[in-house]
Amino acid sequence: MSSIEKDRLIGFLPRLRERRIVVVGDVFLDEYVVGRATRLSREAPIPVLEFERRFHLPGGAANPSSNVVALGGVARQVGVVGDDEAGQQLLQQLRETGIDATGVVTDPSRPTTTKTRIVAQGALRFPQQLARIDHLDRQPIGEDVERALIAHLETLVPQADAVLVSDYRTGVVSKAVVAAVLDVARRHDRLATVDSQGNLQKFHAFDLVKCNHAEAQAVTGRTLSTEDDFRWAGETLLKELGAQAVVITRGPEGMSLIGTTQEYAHLPAANRSEVFDVTGAGDTVIAVLTLALAAGVDLLAAAFLANYAAGLVVRKLGNATATPEELAWAIENWT
Repeated sequence: MSSIEKDRLIGFLPRLRERRIVVVGDVFLDEYVVGRATRLSREAPIPVLEFERRFHLPGGAANPSSNVVALGGVARQVGVVGDDEAGQQLLQQLRETGIDATGVVTDPSRPTTTKTRIVAQGALRFPQQLARIDHLDRQPIGEDVERALIAHLETLVPQADAVLVSDYRTGVVSKAVVAAVLDVARRHDRLATVDSQGNLQKFHAFDLVKCNHAEAQAVTGRTLSTEDDFRWAGETLLKELGAQAVVITRGPEGMSLIGTTQEYAHLPAANRSEVFDVTGAGDTVIAVLTLALAAGVDLLAAAFLANYAAGLVVRKLGNATATPEELAWAIENWT
């Protein structure tokens, strides 16, 4: 990339500030238990960890919100927590991160989704995740909770620049919620984007659909390995979903994109050498794409920004974010 092109990307960063994004979906409390590996256990072939620290981060659909805030945007969360200690902890994390949580509904009938990661800290290497314990309920939300979420969407989306759906398949992103997102977005001419781990077919007519390699293969029913394969998949999803743009993240191979006004393009990964933890990288991508498109940045430039941001967060532990300063540095120093 030429210095002129890099300067153009950096010039877009101030436009991300103050963009208002409503993020709706399955919010989690991510818990990290970190210990120092001292020896192997005599009971099983596993390391023994001496406890060092425990910390919490907003996870699931709350992670795109954290990324929006880190880049200077305004994030308003719509989701569900349980009436439990984890729910209170998550609400506190949202507030401390600077995320507006007025759209988060408390549902006493279900637990707050919690993902506990056990992490080993070695003396000379980056922390390694050993195991993850998930506490969740995948049952669909009840009608009363659904109506409360839709009421929040009706209030918040007209005040925003975009609405982002983050579907982690734990029951919050119901058909009625999806329909409400599209309805209010269209009535108020707001950008609507989606990142789903579930059935992409229920997200018809969104402005941008983002999925990963495995999800693209699942919905198209075809193994994707060559650039021709990914081009075909992008074209197929664009047509079948009635989207304006499709982005397929490809892990260490970067990402592919196509739009109704953008030819197919493949962006190699911006950072290949320092990948320590890929947790939440996809959330970073959809957050940056949504912020940039809401700011009037073209799809290709938005994808470049998202690609650089993903390269930054995989160098950090846990659900990480990138700041404008870090993003400017990456654009200047990476190819």
